[in-house]
Amino acid sequence: MKKLLVLTTFLLMGISAMAQTYTNVYPRKLVKMADNWMKSGQWRNGFDKASPSSQVNSVEFYLQWLRNRSQWDALFDWLQKNDLKELPAGKLPIEGTSLVVSVEDSENWCSEDDLKAGKGSESHRRKIDFMYVVRGTEGFCRLDHDSSKPKNTYALEKDRIEYEFDANRLERIESVPGTFNIMFPCDYHIAKVKTSKSSQKLRVLVIKVDYAL
Repeated sequence: MKKLLVLTTFLLMGISAMAQTYTNVYPRKLVKMADNWMKSGQWRNGFDKASPSSQVNSVEFYLQWLRNRSQWDALFDWLQKNDLKELPAGKLPIEGTSLVVSVEDSENWCSEDDLKAGKGSESHRRKIDFMYVVRGTEGFCRLDHDSSKPKNTYALEKDRIEYEFDANRLERIESVPGTFNIMFPCDYHIAKVKTSKSSQKLRVLVIKVDYAL
């Protein structure tokens, strides 16, 4: 474990002024290592109900798993052992940890007009958003870093900052059962964006994981 941390730290030191788009950009060697790790399933801890969305930042996932493995192991163990469709809506603690699962029976609300009006954006600094749809389809957008800028100051108590953004430069994501999404601090995002589906209703589990520095 220590050797892996030393290696990844060394690779991160090689980052210069790289362009950013929808998430942080890393050296190719580190991306390849993280991609292989994610595909290997070393992170699963017995979890076989879903896989990461193709938009998940594999390097961030890899580094956070290395730095905070106990929370990630507990998260995936809990997801595997519970019937996620039958859970009561509300907040459920993961025993033995500080993690809380928010079980949300909700619906997509953010329309194209809302996006053009600049609504719904956020990112966090202290927490990671782990989001797993178990019924329905949730729409997401990630903001282009180069054309976005904060529109307010960071709110420590809410761990949240909002952005001004170009609605024409959003990355569109649809999250469905069988995949999960993870939004790291470098992922400026909008959740519950309306999709083309006939129904906008969904059940999603949201877990706030500590961001380990």
